[in-house]
Formats: sequence, structure tokens, C-alpha cells
Amino acid sequence: MKKQTTTLYIVCSTLFLSLFTGCSKDFEQINTDPTQLSQGTFKYEYLFTTAQLYANGNPDGYANGMFQSSMSYASTMMQHLSATNPVWYGDKYIYNANYNGSYWTMFYGSGIKAVVDVVENSKDKPEKNNLYNTARILRAWYFQQMTDIYGDVPYSEAGLGFTQGKTNPKYDDQQSIYNGLLAELEDAASKLNADPAANTLKSADLFYQGDVAKWKKFAYSEMLRLALRLSKVDAPTGSNWAKKAVAGGLMQSNDDNALVPHEDQNTRPPSNPVGLILHSREPNSYRLSKTFVDFLKANNDPRLGYFGAVITDPTNTADFGNENPAVQMGQPNGYDKTGGPKDISTAPGYPGDQNKYSVVNRHTFARENAPSFILTYAETQLLLAEAAQRGWVTGTASTFYNQGVMAAILQLNQTGANISDGTASAYATAHPLVANTALQQINEQYWVATFSDWLETWSNWRRSGFPVLTPVNYQGNSTNGTIPRRFVYPLDEASVNPANYSAAAGKIAGGDKLTSRVWWDKQ
Repeated sequence: MKKQTTTLYIVCSTLFLSLFTGCSKDFEQINTDPTQLSQGTFKYEYLFTTAQLYANGNPDGYANGMFQSSMSYASTMMQHLSATNPVWYGDKYIYNANYNGSYWTMFYGSGIKAVVDVVENSKDKPEKNNLYNTARILRAWYFQQMTDIYGDVPYSEAGLGFTQGKTNPKYDDQQSIYNGLLAELEDAASKLNADPAANTLKSADLFYQGDVAKWKKFAYSEMLRLALRLSKVDAPTGSNWAKKAVAGGLMQSNDDNALVPHEDQNTRPPSNPVGLILHSREPNSYRLSKTFVDFLKANNDPRLGYFGAVITDPTNTADFGNENPAVQMGQPNGYDKTGGPKDISTAPGYPGDQNKYSVVNRHTFARENAPSFILTYAETQLLLAEAAQRGWVTGTASTFYNQGVMAAILQLNQTGANISDGTASAYATAHPLVANTALQQINEQYWVATFSDWLETWSNWRRSGFPVLTPVNYQGNSTNGTIPRRFVYPLDEASVNPANYSAAAGKIAGGDKLTSRVWWDKQ
């Protein structure tokens, strides 16, 4: 699979670039010469592969999209990681236009463009039914990411510049986007064809090799995620969609996890962008957060030694350090290395050496060939536990919770850990769900379970309010010492799509700021 991933990336990227180069150069010749690439000869299954690779935030050799938005901002805002390096802006809630807009640029410029093109060029082709509907499901996931981060975004007209000439797409309001995503997931899942002969994706599908049963579970699990997002703003609608998700069929085990496989290339998209940054590009710029490590220690969590390691010199990338849970120590958020009043050496309990704070374990998440988690069984079970606790679905919240906690522990084995079923079961037994703290417990475990998928961590925290995080108040911050609630629109939108940008920005209560809230993030 690893070698195949690279091969498919090279093939699909070459074809993708050839197609779009041909659209602007020697158009007539290419579209009349049967030896040249055309829409009729282009294999859109490989473009689907490209869209999956871009889903983990790494369309370039430097993993800028993943680093600038998910890691620099979300991982530190959510206090999984802590950083004294000033370009990890989320640690101090400081606005940086390029970093805040990087996911927008990456997803609209690469991933959404690719997946929308697959949808547009496979619709109305019965022989491509599964490609079409699988791409619709992936497209829904993409737009869920974008609207959760920014609020109102281009949706109905996005990605249609080439096929329909919509180069200045309108911004749809988030409520209508959610309605559209939920309806599309339901429709696309219902139209997948289980006949093996209908599987044109096969190895071009990095998640499931075209397995329709697994894609249906993905679609309904994504539907459940969207349904729970409505808990503060429209609980009746959320409840209805949660019931539909359960009826459709959710993920049943960690074997259903949607993962992007990676190779240890140390530069190109086949590498895991999180591992690339934490191990090779920024090995000494961050540490595990004190908030995260203290939570794991307080609960005697068996994952601690697989999340962290203490390394004498993190720049020595060949050193895997000390993984003993007893020595792990988290670095507090909100400090720098400037020698001033917020220098890390002034932090309470400073151990005398910054390298005594833990980095991310290099056997699990901080390696270039670790898989990227897109959507998991553990998340699904924890969301199901909350839905049951709210009375939205039938079933016992404590049962779903236990299954979610155990799955979240055992999914670390997919990164290289070695945790037994007995260990996971013992932890769940020792930490049962308690009715009067159920929502807090469920969402604290979701916080742990989504480690490395930090934009999802942030979205669920904004929705649920858990875990209760103590904000930092660093001098010169952009939020008056409060954790950001959304990303600001990219600056270039004001020049490339001015009318639609202005209309969207003008609708935001409080303005286009980090402190404003998206529609479902009701105060």
C-alpha cells in the first residue's frame, strides 16, 4: 500500500497538472488530437486519490497548510501542544493573516477543487456511480471543515470555475451549508452500489479501496458529527439527523477508521504532515502542553507514554527519548524565550531545562509514515454517547461511552503503539460515565481522542465547552485573552472576490474577527 500510495500520487498529480495546463495552453490542439489528454481520457479515480491526500493538509513539500492552521493555531489553542516559538501563533492568540488563511487557500486551491472536479465529471455517468457518490461524501467532509473554521463560505458555487465558469463564488450561510451537507450525505450513501463490479476506485481509494459498506459507515458517521454540531443552535434538527445516522449504520470498529496512509519521504505529500513537522521540520519548537499531560496523569491514562517522550536534544531526530509515563512533563502555554516576564524559565515549576518537557512520541504521531486520522470509530461512539445522553437516540450512553473510550485508546495501535484490549478495558472500567458529569466526561475524552486532528478538536470544544481550558493572556494578543472562536477570512478575498467577501464579512456579528462565532457556536 505504501509504494502504491506514492505511485498513485505521482500519476494523479501528473495527470491533474497536465489537464489544467491543457485548459489554458494549446486548447484547440489538445482537444482535437486523440493522442493528447482530454476529459474523455482523464482517469478521475486518480484525481480522487489526490483529493484524499490533500484532505490531511499537506499539498506541498513543507506541510504549510497543516502547520499554519491546524498545528500553529488549533493544537496550541486546544492545549494539546505548547510552543515558545513565536510563529506558533495559537499559543498566544495572535492574529497572523497568512497562517489564518492557509487552510482556505489550501482547501479551495487544491482539495476542494479536485473533489468538485471529480463530482462534476462523474455525474450522469452510470458506470461511475460509486465514484460520483463517494466523491460527494468526501466533498461534504471538505465543506464541513471549511464552514466550521470560517463560518459562511463559498459552497454551492465553489470549485466550479473550470467546469461552469463561476470564478467569483458566492458565500453561502452556514445554516444552509449544513442543510445541504446533511442532505447530500443521506442521498449519496443511499445511492452507492454494493455490486463488486461497480467498484471503479479500488486501490485509488486510500481510505477503503472502494469498499461501499465502509463508505456508507463513513457517510452516516459524518452525518452524526454534523448532527451534534447543532446541539446549541437547533437541537430538534440535530436529533432528527442523529436518528437517521444511526438508522443508516455507523462505524462498528477501528477497522472502519478513515485513515490516509503515508510514506517516510520527508518532503512530499506522501509523508504525514503532522509527523513531518513534529519530527523533522519543527522538532524543537513545541512541547506537549501541561494541560494535556496533567489530564492524562490525573487519570492514569495508559496512552501517556505513547503520546510523549522526554528527549535530551529534540533536534537529534534519531533519538526517541524516554517514553516512561512517570517522567513525562507538560510545558505550560503562553510563554516565550525572550528573557522577559513571560520567559519559559519563569513558569511555575520550571524544571531548569526546557528539554525536560515532553515532545510528541516519535514512535507514534511524530513520524513521517504515521497515518492521518480523518474520521474514526472512537469519535463516532463518543458522539453517539452524547446523543444518547441528550435523549436524541435510543441506547445507553454509558455503553457507547465505554466503547468510545476503549476504541480511542486502541486506535493508537494504528500509529505504532502496543496497547492491549485488556488495558483499554481496564481503563474504561475504572473511569465509568457518571450521569451528572456525563457531557463533560464524553467531550474530555473526545478531546483526547482527536489528538492530531486539531481543527476537529477545536470545533468540538467550541460546541461543547469541554474540556474547560484556562486561557492565556499574553501581551499583544489579538483576542483580549480569550481562546479564538473562528478564523478570519483571507486578506486576498477582498481583492479577488470583493462583493461576495464584503457581503459575508458584513453579516458576522462582531465583525470578521477571531473572537466572533460561527452559526452553530451559539453563546
